[in-house]
Amino acid sequence: MSRKYFIITPRTIRELIFSYPSETGRELRMVPGLPLIGNLLQLKDKKPHRTFGRWAEEYGPIYSIRLGHSTVFVLKDLNDTSLAKEAMVTKFSSITTKKFPRAWKILTAKSMVASSQDTMTDNILRSLHTHAMENLLEPVNLREICKLEIFGLTLKQAFGKDIQSSLYVKGLGKTFTRDEIFNILVIDPIVVAIDMDWRDFFPYLSWVPNKSFEMKVQHVTMRVQEVMKTLFQEQKKRISMGEEVTAFVGLLLSEGTNLTETQLIKLIWETIIAGTDTTLVAIEWAMYELAKNPKYQDHLYREIQKVCGNSKYAEEPLAYLSAIFHETLRKHSPAPFDPLRYVHEDTQLGGHDIPAGSEIAINIYGCPMDKEQYDLPEEWRPERFLDDKYDPAGLFNTMAFGSGKRACAGALQAKTIFCTVVGRLIQDFEWSLKEGEEDDVNTGTLTSQKHNPMLAMITPRDNSHLSTGLA
Repeated sequence: MSRKYFIITPRTIRELIFSYPSETGRELRMVPGLPLIGNLLQLKDKKPHRTFGRWAEEYGPIYSIRLGHSTVFVLKDLNDTSLAKEAMVTKFSSITTKKFPRAWKILTAKSMVASSQDTMTDNILRSLHTHAMENLLEPVNLREICKLEIFGLTLKQAFGKDIQSSLYVKGLGKTFTRDEIFNILVIDPIVVAIDMDWRDFFPYLSWVPNKSFEMKVQHVTMRVQEVMKTLFQEQKKRISMGEEVTAFVGLLLSEGTNLTETQLIKLIWETIIAGTDTTLVAIEWAMYELAKNPKYQDHLYREIQKVCGNSKYAEEPLAYLSAIFHETLRKHSPAPFDPLRYVHEDTQLGGHDIPAGSEIAINIYGCPMDKEQYDLPEEWRPERFLDDKYDPAGLFNTMAFGSGKRACAGALQAKTIFCTVVGRLIQDFEWSLKEGEEDDVNTGTLTSQKHNPMLAMITPRDNSHLSTGLA
């Protein structure tokens, strides 16, 4: 019987016992950690973007940490010659691969490869007007109203059709409500994706089973696959019967792509989850800030009235609304932490040697909180983006959409939906926070969604019936 031997060298011992990587080039500061596990315990609250921000104040715009076996260089600053943009753009050829957690790899399985919008916005406004007429003294949960409407929009864009009320999923042998489908396709995958597998940090122990984690991820993945398969097959049937489907699925099928059905389904699902969650998070935070700050709300309303009068706001370019969009993404980026990027060849960042095999963490949250770049960065102040140094029509005034070749492809759509919804909400209603809401700013773990939904009091404006068609 043959035997396998593990050869222990001095280098292996050093990597296993000590949490500090060797340094070359310019002096690079390291966050002290523990033997074997490095800095993992210091990140146990699952809000690495905030911890990285605190460390940056002490260790500078680039520093290193140890996450189990891996050496990670954390980048923060956001000047024109920033380290973050250097990593994303200038050194793209050396730092190209995003390293996703094990859960997200299983979920996506290597698949990365305007009338509906008006209807969505009208439906949101109609629900708010109904609430105002029937429950004027009760606060409104904007997230609850918006989530299924935004979800419906992404379904129409993906499949050309929304789920009306329920969907029978043959592979699961059950009929699901629209709200349950939302949870299966959007909420559950996000929850499981942030549940780290300890084997991600100790690859030499990847052979050790982690059954509870694997079963949870596989359960979520199976439900996503079966629901998406049902939706996909429905649309293929419509197309085979000669119906024209103006949607993402129709484009993919008509192009005769070499992707398998499983890959097509995963690709379409990614557009749904990305288009729903991030847009919802950004809109809720913007409305929280506007309800909290009447002067900003009044400023936006006056701008809308000046341009639109009593006509319904419909994507007209408004400088102040654009500034609100960028300021919201700056302070409340829906994805505050970029997936780790793998360094596959020796390179340099900011004059520091970055060895192949290490990883790069870009703290999206920390970049726009730089006090040297922004005056009072902890405050939400839209007027900062009215400065001539920012492009009012730009999409990349912050790092929220990334940069370079891996920049977010949905940036323009995100801005369009955000501005249309927020503009219409302010055009039709005066907003104020429910008592006690002002201090409720806790967020989730690896996302920046408010931990508790925003609760606000709304009062219809005098001209709101002209905007919505509701008399």
